[in-house]
Amino acid sequence: MSNTTPTRSRRRWLSSVTSGLRTLVHTNLFISLATVSVAVTTVTLAGLPLEALPLFIVFAATMFVYTVNRFTDLEEDERNVPRRAAHTRRYGRFWLALGVVLYLAAVAVAVVLGLPGALYLSLPLVAALLYSVVGVKRLFLVKNVFVGLAWGAIPLGVGYYYGQLLSLEILFLFGYVTAMITIAAVVFDVKDIEGDRAEGIATVPNTLGPRRTRRFSLVATVVVALVVVALVQISALGGEFFVVLAMNGYVACYVPFATPDRGPLFYGFVVDGEHVFLAAVVLAAEWLVW
Repeated sequence: MSNTTPTRSRRRWLSSVTSGLRTLVHTNLFISLATVSVAVTTVTLAGLPLEALPLFIVFAATMFVYTVNRFTDLEEDERNVPRRAAHTRRYGRFWLALGVVLYLAAVAVAVVLGLPGALYLSLPLVAALLYSVVGVKRLFLVKNVFVGLAWGAIPLGVGYYYGQLLSLEILFLFGYVTAMITIAAVVFDVKDIEGDRAEGIATVPNTLGPRRTRRFSLVATVVVALVVVALVQISALGGEFFVVLAMNGYVACYVPFATPDRGPLFYGFVVDGEHVFLAAVVLAAEWLVW
């Protein structure tokens, strides 16, 4: 009796945590936190002052783009992630409305305050249209690079906001984020093999197979790490940029487990959580070391 009660309590606690994490993933709150984390990493490594406004803009733009994508990908999600599709059908309109309101609020604030690069805020809308409506997502590997570039635009946007667009730190983070998100996007497609094939969408995993996709992803992750080391060694970047290698290690740890049977928490929380992890490491390093 004494053993049964704690076991049931742990199961209820685990079920509550799992349900909470799944809600964060399905509502795009977590992916929005991930893009905000990219902005935080950029500001910190570039030695810029942390302000709330650019973080809000990044959060709002992400909520808008990814919630729109939930609706345009609904048929694919019915096959690949039925729970997420069911969540979208039940609650999606609320989160879409919230995403639109936040995005319009970000645009309005940028225009009213006369922020530099206010026109930059049109890019999320353009990206959503190109990816989901025009059909970039159907082009082999192009969709992955497109997603990588969209995330890479976050450091560029931060640089533009602070008037440091062409600084070496900003340009490096643009390249680094683009490369790492492209890898993550390829890995992410492993879970969608069946649905993508049914929709006639050619991806790296459904063309090369999951095993070869994992191998290529690991090799690409190592190559990016070697480039980072080389840039620091030739003094193009300061030694503090070694900290980004923590994310390469994180990615190398999850790639071997990327299989079609993994659920949305693996891909939506573990994989998408790589930049949340990096931001936490960067902030900890700044506080403890720099």
